[in-house]
Amino acid sequence: MKKRFEIIEKDGLVEGTRIIVDTQTGVQYLMAHWTNIGGITVLVDKDGKPLLDPRYAK
Repeated sequence: MKKRFEIIEKDGLVEGTRIIVDTQTGVQYLMAHWTNIGGITVLVDKDGKPLLDPRYAK
């Protein structure tokens, strides 16, 4: 079974950010984390539409 989410970019180990893509929809997310605290949000273009990874966008 293929993973639903794929990390496509990383910055930092204990603290930092990740760009994650949903392989079923192509939608990209930004995850920020600091030790045991973090958050995630959808990345959007200038018109407010979700950014899509062209490899997975349908």
